[in-house]
Order: sequence, then structure tokens, then C-alpha cells
Amino acid sequence: MKKILFIVLLISSHILTAQSSATLKGLLTDKEVDNESLPFANVLVKGTNIGTTTDFDGKYEIKVPAGNHIVVFSFLGYKTIEKPFSIKEGETLTINQIMSAEEGVSLDEIVVKSKANRESATALLVEQKKAVIIKESIGAQTLSKIGVSDASGATTKISGVTKSEGSGNIYIRGLGDRYLSTTMNGLPIPSDDVNNKNINLDLFSTNIIENVGISKTYVTNNYADQGSGNVDVNSKEYSKKLLSVSISGGSNTNVLDVANNFRRTVISNDVTLGFHSKKYALQNAITYQGWDTESLSNPINFSGSFSLGKKYEIFGKDVSLFLTGSHSKSFEFTEGVFNSYRLNILNTSFTDATQYGSNSNTTGYINVGLALNDTNKIKYNTLFVNKGSDILYEQGRNGLGYVFDQDPQEDGAFVRDQNFKQTTLFINQLLGEHKWNENNTLNWAGGYNFVLAEEPNRIRNEVNILDITTSPEIQYAHVGDFQQRKSSQKIQDTEYNAFVENKWALGLKDEDDNKPYSLNYGLNYRYKERTFKSVFVGVKAKDFTAPSIDQISTTFTSNGFNNGLKLTLQPADRYEADLNFLATYVNFDFKLDKKLSGNLGLRFEKDDINVIWDVGNYVGRTGSLNKTYQSIYPSVNLKYELAENKYLRFASSITQTLPEFKELAPFEYVSPTGRVTKGNPDLEKSEIYNLDLKYEMFPQRGQLFSATAFYKQINNPINLALTRGSSGYFFYANTGEKATVYGFEVEAKTDLIKNTDDQGVLNMTANITKMWLNQDLFENFQYKDITESSLQGASDLIVNGSLSYGNKKEKEFVATLTGNYSSDKIYSLGGAEGYVNRATEYNDEIIEKGFVTLDLVMSKDLTDNLQVKLVGRNLLNPDVKQTQNVRNIITGAVTNETVLSYKKGSQLSVSFKYTF
Repeated sequence: MKKILFIVLLISSHILTAQSSATLKGLLTDKEVDNESLPFANVLVKGTNIGTTTDFDGKYEIKVPAGNHIVVFSFLGYKTIEKPFSIKEGETLTINQIMSAEEGVSLDEIVVKSKANRESATALLVEQKKAVIIKESIGAQTLSKIGVSDASGATTKISGVTKSEGSGNIYIRGLGDRYLSTTMNGLPIPSDDVNNKNINLDLFSTNIIENVGISKTYVTNNYADQGSGNVDVNSKEYSKKLLSVSISGGSNTNVLDVANNFRRTVISNDVTLGFHSKKYALQNAITYQGWDTESLSNPINFSGSFSLGKKYEIFGKDVSLFLTGSHSKSFEFTEGVFNSYRLNILNTSFTDATQYGSNSNTTGYINVGLALNDTNKIKYNTLFVNKGSDILYEQGRNGLGYVFDQDPQEDGAFVRDQNFKQTTLFINQLLGEHKWNENNTLNWAGGYNFVLAEEPNRIRNEVNILDITTSPEIQYAHVGDFQQRKSSQKIQDTEYNAFVENKWALGLKDEDDNKPYSLNYGLNYRYKERTFKSVFVGVKAKDFTAPSIDQISTTFTSNGFNNGLKLTLQPADRYEADLNFLATYVNFDFKLDKKLSGNLGLRFEKDDINVIWDVGNYVGRTGSLNKTYQSIYPSVNLKYELAENKYLRFASSITQTLPEFKELAPFEYVSPTGRVTKGNPDLEKSEIYNLDLKYEMFPQRGQLFSATAFYKQINNPINLALTRGSSGYFFYANTGEKATVYGFEVEAKTDLIKNTDDQGVLNMTANITKMWLNQDLFENFQYKDITESSLQGASDLIVNGSLSYGNKKEKEFVATLTGNYSSDKIYSLGGAEGYVNRATEYNDEIIEKGFVTLDLVMSKDLTDNLQVKLVGRNLLNPDVKQTQNVRNIITGAVTNETVLSYKKGSQLSVSFKYTF
């Protein structure tokens, strides 16, 4: 009876306690980092054991008994705050608190926490969750775990993003280089390559990346020249006192196979640490510099880097410094086939297309931050990159090469292309933030960018091996005067850009101490100019022979010119171009009823493009153009909270894609394989209508599930296509009146296994993008029975995934396996020779085949300061292949032929990092 009475009293006391309980909740924010949410802070009811920690959104919620209490907020290095409160039973009371640093306490540890969060997957999910626009990011912590070494690789870990192994271009939702925009800290940065609109993201090593974000929907404070999204590289800033060094070494499996016979260009004799020193004028280099290749011993990949972070007090002001530098060298070797067809007839055929490559990269980055006071901050970034690529390409060494209509013979064709490409990039940015008062924040930035991209001494030979079965003797091909040539190319870009924006907060503060409305307005300015020069010096060597393809230098001597060699010169090919850009915008942020929030905006933009040229392949050589576009670009971004941590997003906008300088200037660039690409002065801009609908759910800390449906209509789409006629050249053109893209994305991030501390031990990230793409074709681009096609460069299926294991011990071991698949895509649209016979006289489209890539990264903290990392990239080593349907002109049968194929090899490396 006593036991029963005790149980009844115990149950009754629990019921009474429950009935007399209440709820205390709120939000803690960090004054030291612009009032951002403060996760993992302590919340305790004084004199009790009732407490919790804030979640990764900075929020807390606890059950407390009714009555008078004191709540204590604390965080390491911050002032402890005590607040008395009175609460009634059943009541829900909200207490928010801004936490600030304790005077006299070093903030190094606190700043480390803040910066690490900004680089972590969890913090970026918080940012994604709060953002009104559809944005996804990947941070430095994740990049380190999965072994990504640059921003280019980082983007491919985001849903709907893939990278072309053939061109290196980034594709977002199937739309490539011309449909993207790239910024660094919100400011535009120029391209380092005449073939691309956007900068090669390989140049941004992870040493300087805090995170890489991709905005797939448009907001009017961004540039309207984007169709699929904007890639923004946020560079690192000071986060803590730091000094670290790292070294690594490794090799490519393909290179190991030829390590005893690795070859390089003769140009590389004039290169030191990626910097070329030109010893001879191009014309003098014909005889003073050799034509034959060199050998290289020990082609082993290596790299070294350091990072330094420090904070100073100068004249009572906090000055922070972060700098990093690195140098690396890597080697590549590929071997495969290359064929080309013109009007369904085999034009060239090589079964041994080989390429030796060595790449060096020297990078220096400095960030200086100045805190004038709590409300005025200025920072300066400068980035210097020098990238050198030594490329030796050969096809036909086996004597089985074939070139249609080549003189002296079609069989035994051999091509050698030696080239060194040097890109020097200098980016400078000055940014400021000023909180004039509680309601107004002014942000501004200005940038100066300089790019010098050179091919200082390219060497090309086209010869015939007369009969390899009896002798290696060669004779020089002489269909034209420039089949034996040396050439140089120089591109210089200079750019000035700036923006200024004021954010005006409006309305009464909500329970989170935020105002529900803000009016944002500002200006963008950009001026970009390019000078381009290309010079060819050819040698006519008809009827001249040489002992072999490795003894070409014996021909091009002073004695050879005395005995019939003829130097052929032509005027330099040049073009100059500039872009004048001015925009003004306004957008309005709002939050209604705690559920609905959004951004509505308008942007007026004027773009003025001028190009003037003097090139040999253009009728009359000279020409010019001026294209002026001005329009209003609206955007709508809405977010609705369906339930806690569940959101529905909608976005709609109008954007554009402008033709680039290299797409407009009619210069013909010859690739090592012999493919020719030229610009088109008749090219016009495209206009793009965008719609997105996205569902997001954040079940727990660090977890995400999302599903997105999207639609795009592109008026006047731009594609790379084969020209009409038998030349087989490629050019850029408005190929149709309208193109449509629609599809869906599904993404998930979750922990599969957790430890006792509820931390993820094994986690998974996966995303799938499926698209349907279609464009009509203008009559000029129709052939056979084809009147419509997919978009050039677009894969209709993209799959990314990763599995990561971490033992969460003091000296942590982490292993991450990542994979990617992108389906077939069009490398170039097809074309007919003429309208009348287009059913039979045409070149079909070239398809870049899809493939799977797989990377594995393992890292282990050996001590508190020393980490070792093993990286294996491209472990499956799939074929990189392009194919083309070819119609037999006699039987009419159509076969699918390989026009290009090679393997890149697997990259294996080990690195050590020591942090002092």
C-alpha cells in the first residue's frame, strides 16, 4: 500500500510540475561579427541545473518552472550576461541577447570560432537557410576534407555543376562559360584566356579560398550578364594567429609510364619557375633557336605553401594581416586518337595523338583589414598569380597519320605543336563597410585588375614521314606557307570596376531585434579593355628533307636559307576591344508575419561594346563594330516558412548574356590538333527568362534535403557550331530563335552514423540534376532532317556524391570518397555546306561522351601540429571521348565514329602540413 501511495504521489508531482512549467526561448547574436547568430553559447537558469546551448542558428529553448528567475548567458571570452525575468505557468517568454567581447581578453580564440564556422559546411547551411535567394556554397573545411585544391574543383561539388574535361569550362544546369559570371568578393574579375569569358577557377587555390558560392537565381545588385548563375569566390581574411607550411609530392599514373622518356618543348629552356624570358625576336628565333624537343628527368609533381595570420594595434586601431604564398609544378601525359571529318569524308586521322604537359603555378595573396571603430571597417585584397603551361603535342609519330590532300603525300602525316602559355594575373580590391546609424549601412568597393596572357614562341611543324618501314626520313608539307612556323600571341586586359550600395532598414524591430524591411539601392561601374596581337613567321620548305622528325633543326639554318628556304611574313593580326558598363538598381527586402519574406528588385543596365580589328582571314582585313544594349532587368525572390526548418522558395528574373570579345573578333585560333575556332562580328546578345521553385528542409544541425524545379527560356541563344561549307571550322553564332531548359534538382546532406556525442562519424552528400533541353535552329543551321537540337555544352543528367568518415578523436582520421557523373553533351553543333544539298553534304554535331570520376582523400593528424594527407584523384581514369555520326557517301549507312579520345591518368599525392 505504501508503494502504491508513493507512485501516485510521484506521478502527481510530475503532473503538477508539468502544469506549472513555462517556456523560455530566444536568440543570441555576436556583436563582434556584425550581429550574426552565435552558436554553441551557454544558457543557464541561475541556481538550477536547467540549461542548454544555442543551436547552429544561435537559438535556444528551455522549459522552466513558473516564477522569478535569472538567466545567465555565457561564451568563452565574452562578457557573461545575467538577466532577471518573471514567467507565468504556460507562458512562452522570449529573451534575445547580443553578446560582446570582454574587455582585456584576447579575441583570437573567439575569432577562430567565428571564422571556422564561416568556412564549415554547417555555417554555410545556416547562411543558405537564412538567404532569400537560392544560393549554395562550399567552404574551406569541406574542401580540405575532400582534397579539392582549387575553386574549379570546388564548384563541381555543388548540385547541378559539372566541369568539361575537354575545355575546363564550368557548366551550371547545363549552361556553360558564356552564361556564367564570376566574381571575387562581389567584384568582377577578368578572364585569363582568350577562349573564355570567365577566369579559369584553377588559378584560385584553396589557400586563398574561404568559401565558393554559387547563386543560381538573380538579384538586381548583381550583374545581369548571367544565365545560369554567378560564381563568387570569397577570399580568406585573418581569423587567428597563424603560421603554417605544407609540402606535397606525387605523380600521374600516365606520366609514370613514360617517366624515362618524358619530353618537353625547346621553349621551356627559356622558362624559370613559370616565367618566360624571351631571348630572340620571333624572326631571329627561326635560326637562332632550335626546333627539336628536349627530354626531362624526374617528372614528379611537387608543391609547397605557407600561410601567415597576425593582428596588430596601430595608433589604437586593429589591423589584421593574412597572407599566403605557394608554388607548384605538375606533369601530365595523354595518348589517344584524333580524327576529323569534312562533309562526311575523313579529313585527318591519327591513332597516336600524344601530349606532354608541365604546369607551374606561383601564387601570392595578401589581405589587410582595418577596423577604424565598431562601425567602420576597410579591407584590401591583392592576388598575384603566375601560371605557366608547357605543352608538347604530337600526332603521327608512328607513321600512320593521314591528312586529306596534303602535299607531298596524304599518308605518313606528322604534326608537332610546341607551346608555352604564361598567364600573369594581378587583382586588387579595396572594400569598405560603414554603419552610419542603426538604420543605414553603406558598402562600397573598387577594383583594378590586370591580365597578361602570352604564347611567346609557339612552334608548329607539319611534315610527312616518307616511308617509316624503310627510313625515318621526312619531307616538309607545303600546301601553305605557314605549315612550318613560329608564332607569338599576346593578350592584355585592364579593368576598373566599382560598386556602392546603401542598405536602409525600415520598420519596427521584431523579437529577434531585426527590422522587417530594408531598401537597398546602389550603382555598378565597370570598364574593361583588351589589346590582342598575333604574329606568324612561316618558312616555305618545299622539297626539303630531314633525317627524322627529331632532327628538324638541321634544316632551319643559315645554310638552309642560302639554299632555297624562304621566310614568309604577314602583317600582325590585331584587335582592340572595350566594354563600358553602368548600372543602377534598387531592391526591397521584406519579412511578413514571420512566414513570408522576399526581395523585389529592378535594375537598369547599359552595356556598350566596341571592337576594332585588323586580321588576315577577314575580307579587307579591317573592320569594327559597336553594340549598345540597355534594358531594365527585374527580379523576384520569395521565401515562405512552411514549418520550422522547412521552406518553400520561388524566384523569377530576366537576365542576359553578352557576346564576348573573342566571340566577336574574327580571328582564327588553331588548336594543337588543328581545329580552328573563329569569332563572328554578327553575334548578338541573348535574353533569358528564369523561373525557380525550391523546397528546403533542414532536419537537424548540418543536415539538408532540397528539391528544385526550374525553367529557362533563352531568346537568341549563342552556341559553338561548325561553319557552313567544307572547312570544318568552328565559330560562335546565334543558332536559333528560342531555347528552353527545364528540369529538377534533388539534394541531400545527412549523417548516416553518429557517435555517442551525437556527432556525425559517417556522413553523406548527394545531388542529382535532370534536365530537358531543346532549341529550334535557324535555316542556316539545319541539315539532314535536323531542325532542332539540344543546347551546346549541356548534359541532361548530372550526379554528384560523397561519403565522408571521421573518427572524431583528438588526432582525427578523415576519409572522403567523392564521385561525379555527367551525361553526354554537345561539343559543337553541326552544319551543312549549303542549303540545296544539306541532306547529304553536312558535318554532324560532335558529342562529348559522359563519364564517371572518383576521388579518395585520407588525412590523419599525427600530432597537434602535424597532418598527413593522401589524395587519389580520377581513380577510375575513364576515357575522355568525343564522337560524331558519319554518313557513308556511297551506301548511305551512318556510323558513330570517335573523333577524339584519351585518358587523363590518375593523380596520386601525399602532403604534410605543419602548423606552428
